[in-house]
Amino acid sequence: MISDKQQFVSIYNQYKILVYNLALHYLQNTEDAEEITQDVFVKVHNSLVSFNQKSSLKTWIYRITINKSLDFIRHKKSTKRFFIFGKKSENEQELNNISTFEHPGIALEKQEEASILFKVINELTENQKTAFILSKLDGLSNPEISEVMNLSISSVESLVFRAKVALKEKLSSKFENYHKK
Repeated sequence: MISDKQQFVSIYNQYKILVYNLALHYLQNTEDAEEITQDVFVKVHNSLVSFNQKSSLKTWIYRITINKSLDFIRHKKSTKRFFIFGKKSENEQELNNISTFEHPGIALEKQEEASILFKVINELTENQKTAFILSKLDGLSNPEISEVMNLSISSVESLVFRAKVALKEKLSSKFENYHKK
């Protein structure tokens, strides 16, 4: 019989890269993605006993990662707004820098274009962003995304379609301006 500790270590080893990459897709910053990864596995460790297995372990971990990432983004945005309307931060870098674009999987010469792409992805609604990231960056099928997001498959298809339309529209003007420089 395997112990709780062995079970957790096994889960961590199996899902740590998935969690880190998903967090990195949302946050575009390695330090923030590492922090979210740690938070996710603390939550998994603390909640493993109560995991009800209505969904697969992978789906449950995806949901936790998405929620932690979105909460992190919301917190950073509200902190930035607080500083704009409230007390000014001593550290201008902290105020102006919600997330530096830092993605180790993208070649240095492509970082500026990738930064523009992720900036536009971040402008999507939360559901469109989540559906798009899971579909196009993580390669999940629509039924898998449906399970993770707890939506119908047709809703997922619609979200991905609307995300692609919005991205195409926003990116065409951004890259047009970018290439004129």
